[in-house]
Amino acid sequence: MSSKAEALLGHEFSRKQLLAEALTHRSAVGQGGMASNERLEFIGDRVLGLLIAEWLIERYPREREGGLGPRLAHLVSRPSLAAIAEAIGLADLLDVSPGESRRGVRNRSTVLADALEALIGALYADGGLTPARNFIRRAFAPRIDAQDSAPPKDAKTALQEFALARGPVLPAYAVMARTGPSHAPKFHIRVTIGADFAEGQAGTKREAEQIAARILLDRLTS
Repeated sequence: MSSKAEALLGHEFSRKQLLAEALTHRSAVGQGGMASNERLEFIGDRVLGLLIAEWLIERYPREREGGLGPRLAHLVSRPSLAAIAEAIGLADLLDVSPGESRRGVRNRSTVLADALEALIGALYADGGLTPARNFIRRAFAPRIDAQDSAPPKDAKTALQEFALARGPVLPAYAVMARTGPSHAPKFHIRVTIGADFAEGQAGTKREAEQIAARILLDRLTS
């Protein structure tokens, strides 16, 4: 399994335990003494943001921050990360407890997105920015290429414009639940337009709203 993951990432780990940890879902903690990938996800999220920002500055040297910001937000969003993780076959590499595996947890978008960030964190921890940068530029190339025509609108803005075009009812956001410790909260947000609604979960209220908005927009426009 480790050799397959290394081939996928284009990096041979000197510390194999980092790769194993990055692929370990919290449900599998304790099996073999391995920690979950949550700590690597934490650092991977920051590394990803830095390297995508660096890439955007290089690719669009004349674009202002107002255009770069939406590009960055779209590329590092949970739906984007989950789609990339699915495209590279990350679900098959995850170590998940048998019970959670039967419930399909390895294919959940949040789990896939978190695992992708954890892998980026592991690449950085093992080899620094270069292997992380190389992997990101391969894996994210199709999505950044798709942005060349114009910066994408953030999901909340796009959903509001869609709603205004249909009538006077605007999207309404509500916090359905807030779970987890204070240092690592999880927000469960619902967005509603008339009888239509969707829900999203993330570590910040703003990100959860964006995820919910993107899901509802995709549903209404598909």
